[in-house]
Amino acid sequence: MESFAAGIRARVLAGTSAVLLLTLPWAVQTSARPRLTEPARPPGTPQGVYLVFPFENRGASPHLDWLSEGLEELAIQRLSAAGESVYSHSGRMSELERYGLPATAKLSRATMLRIAEDLDADFVVLGSFASDGTLMMAEARVLRVDATELLAPVRESGPLDSLMDLSTKLAWRTVSANERSYPLSLAEFSKKQRSVRLDAFEHYIRGLIASDDETKLRNLREAARLEPEWPDPDFALGDLYFARRDCGSALPWYDRVPKTHDHFIEAMFATGVCQLLLKQPDRAEETFVAIQQSMHKDIVSGADLPEILNNLALARAGSGKFAEAQQDLRKAAEMDPDEDDYPFNRGLLALRASDAITAAGYFREATGREPDNPEDRALLILALEKAGKKSEADEERSSAEEAFGPKGLPAIHWDAKDPVVAARLDRIKMELDTTQLQLHLKSADSSAAATGGGAPGPDTAAGWIRRGRQNLAAGQVENADRAFRAALTSEPGNSAAHRGLAEVDRRQGKLDDTVKELQASLQSRDSAVVRTTLARVYLEQKKPELARAELEKALKLAPNYTEAKQLLEHLQNSKPGASKRNGGAQ
Repeated sequence: MESFAAGIRARVLAGTSAVLLLTLPWAVQTSARPRLTEPARPPGTPQGVYLVFPFENRGASPHLDWLSEGLEELAIQRLSAAGESVYSHSGRMSELERYGLPATAKLSRATMLRIAEDLDADFVVLGSFASDGTLMMAEARVLRVDATELLAPVRESGPLDSLMDLSTKLAWRTVSANERSYPLSLAEFSKKQRSVRLDAFEHYIRGLIASDDETKLRNLREAARLEPEWPDPDFALGDLYFARRDCGSALPWYDRVPKTHDHFIEAMFATGVCQLLLKQPDRAEETFVAIQQSMHKDIVSGADLPEILNNLALARAGSGKFAEAQQDLRKAAEMDPDEDDYPFNRGLLALRASDAITAAGYFREATGREPDNPEDRALLILALEKAGKKSEADEERSSAEEAFGPKGLPAIHWDAKDPVVAARLDRIKMELDTTQLQLHLKSADSSAAATGGGAPGPDTAAGWIRRGRQNLAAGQVENADRAFRAALTSEPGNSAAHRGLAEVDRRQGKLDDTVKELQASLQSRDSAVVRTTLARVYLEQKKPELARAELEKALKLAPNYTEAKQLLEHLQNSKPGASKRNGGAQ
């Protein structure tokens, strides 16, 4: 492959509409974990969340298409290194997946704006690049989300082989144009950037975007060879092997990711998963406890994520620590009301303890959270039978046959005395919601920087919302409630604050109040995500027609939104005779 550093000869490099969103919210994988660094920002300078979309190639040479993601990644790295909050490439991809949009989709500004709103991002940056084969020009501009203001473009140009320096200047001018009185000079901004060989960077990006694993591996290994002290290829290689469940190959690459790296927590999480898969529960427990300690150290008020708690519980259960495992799973289930894996795993633990009645209660909760999961229903029937409740078991079996067909339930082979057989049903969380993780880490950093350390609370709506979400992640529901209400005092009608209060109410079982807050959020800003959440609450309230109406509205906003489509399909497939325990759809 002819290296870009050696001088790729293409007639034209084109610019892509790239979206840089200053990170914030709850997407599925987020950006690198940038840290706020000195000098602290002067009071009144806006700081928010950036989301970056690929730069559009407007040129004639498809050989340079890799620069679309390359410029996106450089923008993320540059802003992140300077202390800005930025969604990662993987975070953007996760959000596109939620909407059912292909990775290569060319998005309108309206779609970008809607995605930014659902992510509670503050800014979108649109960009483009072009070249005559020797020189290149890159352009970026900021789209402010709340005020819906598109700023004037900023441009940089230079030789193709000056891409790394050019991208630094472009990122600095972009953030400087958006943030008046931006505290860093170009020289200070540049000093914060990592120096990476251009050929290594090209191999890295080509490895990320390649369509087959062998090409990915070849490019990523070459990037790691050219830049042995650069951990990004190491993490990417670990992830690639991990995706293939080749833990033996993944672990050495993950071990090379330093504690200071943006993806260190993700590398540790995958390491813990591998240790669970390799039947090393003691080592897995150490790993997940270390992740918790790292997060509690980095975050002002401490935080937990349900995926970490779930896997920590399974590790402890593998070592016979069932009481501790149940506590971890209880907290995970409280933090994520839609996920059925956590009560399901609690049911398995109860079965191991020969407490079939308690197990049946957990499996019933799991089926309520995910009515279309036949394994949940099969374990509920098993637990009822072991508890001696034959009539209830028969009723559930009849309902399951109607829902899944005569042979729709999986055969469950259970032996509580054989830990290996029992553990085969354990549901390990294989991925970490790094968007959520990113929010918590950055909101903590932002609060500390804004207050000069650990002083209490921010004084803007955005700051209070981030503190509220941080408190939710730490299980501090009352503190979260106060933070979201403070946000509404600062900015009445703020949709994200109402959305946060809805989550507080839902965790407390106040479904009527949850509905009111979600409706208030929609009055301020329509959202497919919020409407889908509202539909789930209506299902919990046994109001399937209201749920259906919300899902139809959600799909008008985002026609390919996967979660809304799946939930609506479940409603359409529900039959009048179905059990009332199937999540409320009748």
